[in-house]
Amino acid sequence: MKTNTTYTWALCAFSALSLFSSPLFAQQSEEQQGLLQGGQIHGNVDIYAQSYNRDSLIGAPIVPEKSGINAFTNLIFTKGNFSAGVRIESYLPPVQGFDPRFGNEQIGIPFRYATYSKEGLEVTAGNFYEQFGSGMILRSYEERALGIDNAFDGVRLKYSPFQGVYLKGLIGDQRYYWDKSDGFVRAFDGELQINELVQTLESSPLRLSLGGSFVSKFQERGASDLELPENVGSYAGRMQLDYKNFGVVGEYVYKINDPSADNNYIYRPGQGLFLSATYSRKGFGLNVQGKTMDNMSFRSDRNALINDVFINYLPALTRQHTYNLAATLYPYATQPNGEIGIQADMIYKIKRGSKLGGKYGTTIQINASFINGHDTTQLSSVDELATNEYLPDDPTRQGYDVDLFSIGDEVYYRDYNIEIDRKFSKKLKVKLTYVHFQYNIDLVQGTATNKSVFAEIGIVDVLYKISKKHSIRIEAQTLFSEQDQGDWAFGLIEYGISPHWFFTVLDQYNYDNPNPDLEIHYPTAQVVYVNKANRFSLGYGRQRAGIFCVGGVCRNVPAANGLTLAITSSF
Repeated sequence: MKTNTTYTWALCAFSALSLFSSPLFAQQSEEQQGLLQGGQIHGNVDIYAQSYNRDSLIGAPIVPEKSGINAFTNLIFTKGNFSAGVRIESYLPPVQGFDPRFGNEQIGIPFRYATYSKEGLEVTAGNFYEQFGSGMILRSYEERALGIDNAFDGVRLKYSPFQGVYLKGLIGDQRYYWDKSDGFVRAFDGELQINELVQTLESSPLRLSLGGSFVSKFQERGASDLELPENVGSYAGRMQLDYKNFGVVGEYVYKINDPSADNNYIYRPGQGLFLSATYSRKGFGLNVQGKTMDNMSFRSDRNALINDVFINYLPALTRQHTYNLAATLYPYATQPNGEIGIQADMIYKIKRGSKLGGKYGTTIQINASFINGHDTTQLSSVDELATNEYLPDDPTRQGYDVDLFSIGDEVYYRDYNIEIDRKFSKKLKVKLTYVHFQYNIDLVQGTATNKSVFAEIGIVDVLYKISKKHSIRIEAQTLFSEQDQGDWAFGLIEYGISPHWFFTVLDQYNYDNPNPDLEIHYPTAQVVYVNKANRFSLGYGRQRAGIFCVGGVCRNVPAANGLTLAITSSF
């Protein structure tokens, strides 16, 4: 059934009005009210709607329904040691850029759970999210902006037999849009907090924790000609050590051979190592992170692609930029088949009252990321692998050979950036940012240019407080590049009336595209109203086609021209 524009936006308006009505609770029977006596009900509502106009200049696709809505409501009941909840989701149809498989059902309840805890034991039945360590071996989570929800559906136990020992165990399927994955997951995690275990170390400045995990997935072999393993196990060990101003975190993960669509069904095991060191004191902070991994795609369905049913999460060692040009044009996506990288981040605050720091002080942040591929030796070609004549113990079926610590010649990503933040007076604050990218666009975006993109970005962000409640913020950004789409400019003016109103006008302009027909403006106007736990946003304008990333995980965003409405509320 197709929904027309009038019906879709009427439903959106009805959902918004429902935030402020409560006849449901007024009509409860005495028996229901007795059950809820002493309990609490809370939750949140999120609605994102977009309409679509024809715009052949920017390549906006024709959308038959003329609009789309993604909406959900969480309802959570808690009473004493017991809690239960449901999430109602609606896609009428899905907003463009989100997987159309969300539209297989327009309205439903894909998430429901019940939890009971007592005397160190917590039991959850139904849907839940979980993470072991850094997530390299297991992380289920929801990232609504990316359309990701790989929640487990099963049973989870958490138990602390005594202080300092924390155990977790779970078994369950994973969400696959409105269905479940073909495989299911069994997992166990244990953590020791040494300072809690040893009474004499409770007040020690040296803090130590140790942890270990085991995760196994099961999926039937199916009709494949290959000898596919039905059980795939992985294990991990981790450590965190803190001493006064210093901190070190490390985790190693190993996964047995896991032939899948991601690795062209080779029988090579996977492994990964993550290290992080920090130092901080007043006015100064330093963090250095390193990561190397090989063949670490881990899904509960070996045939899945895109962002579907990942059991684990592989963090990107890159800065999560928030300014438009740096965040939207060349964001990096983690490469699960293999990469090696390092990131360093330093923050230094020049003292207030000094010549360089000024009256209010100046903050400088310097960040650098380096990511390369590994130096590998191919053992077989794609054509050889496709013949299905190899057995798991045949070395050529491993695909390639690699040293986990080798650094290949192929550059995946470079990001050098510096940000200077200075308050000149009680009314004026200025932030200056410079970013340099080297971006392997063929690898990340699947193009065929045979060259990297080099880009320089400059950003000026000025905030001026006109009065106690009125302020104006101006952004000016420019990007210079001789590759891909050439040079860009971005401008923004935001007027705020505290604490409720924000009015924004912005434009993104590709003013030096190699194709003059694509030198296009992408203007947008937006108004935002905030009142306590409610936020309403209404905008109109053009949306540029590209990719949108959060933490190294990305989705494609199509070009669009139209109205957007976003409503969030919690209660």
